Amino acid sequence: MNSLSYLNHDQHGFPPPEQALRDPNGLLAVGGDLRPERLLNAYYNGIFPWFNLDDPILWWSPDPRAVFVPGNMKISRSLLKYLKKQNWTYTINHQFKSVMAGCAAPRAKQDGTWISEEIQQAYYALHQQGRAHSLEVWQGEELIGGLYGINIGQVFCGESMFHRATNASKAAMIVLQQHLQRCGYRLIDAQVVNPHLDSLGAKSIKRDDFLRLLTHLRDGEVNPDSWCKSEVFIEL
Repeated sequence: MNSLSYLNHDQHGFPPPEQALRDPNGLLAVGGDLRPERLLNAYYNGIFPWFNLDDPILWWSPDPRAVFVPGNMKISRSLLKYLKKQNWTYTINHQFKSVMAGCAAPRAKQDGTWISEEIQQAYYALHQQGRAHSLEVWQGEELIGGLYGINIGQVFCGESMFHRATNASKAAMIVLQQHLQRCGYRLIDAQVVNPHLDSLGAKSIKRDDFLRLLTHLRDGEVNPDSWCKSEVFIEL
C-alpha cells in the first residue's frame, strides 16, 4: 500500500521504500532530522532527503532509479576531445565544504537551492566520520567543479555536482567512476535521470531492481584507502 509516513526525532527507522507515493514520485516520509545515524540509515535502505528551504524534511525513494555502473560511463567524442585539451587536475576530499558551497550556489533558471546551511552542516558531519566525500576539479589554483556523495559498501550515492567551467562537472563524473572502478565499487546511485546524467549514459532501472542491487552491495568491501585525501587522474 502506498502511503506517506511521518517521522519523529526518536525513530531512526523508515517505512519500506515500496510504500512511497506514486505522485509525487517516490515521496516516502516527512519529518525527523538530519543526524548522521538517520542519514546513513536512509542511504542504506535506498532513501535520500530532498526538500526546499523552510519546508519540512522530505524523504524519497523514486521509481525508476538512475544508476551508473563504474566503467560503463559514456564519453562522447566531442567531450573526449575537449577534455584532452584541458590542463585540469583532480583531487579527492581536499575541499569538501567548498564543493558543497559550489553545489549550493544559485543556478540558471532555478530559484534558490535545496542545499541549505542545515544540509551542508549535516553532510559535513558525515564527511568528518569518513562517510561523505568530495571530488574536486581544478584549473591551477581555482576550483572549477566538483561533486559530493556518500559511500555505502560497494555503492557510491551521488548527491550533487557543480561547474564553473564548461564540462567541469562531467569531468568530475568521469574521474569519479574511474576512481570507483579501481577501488572496487560496483554501483553509482544517481537518484533521478536528468539530461546532464543521460548524456553520460545513466540508466533508469526499476526501484525493486535497484533495491535488490543495494541489498547485495551495501555491505561489500572496497579498497580501505578509497577516500584518502589525494590527487587522482583522468584516463582519456
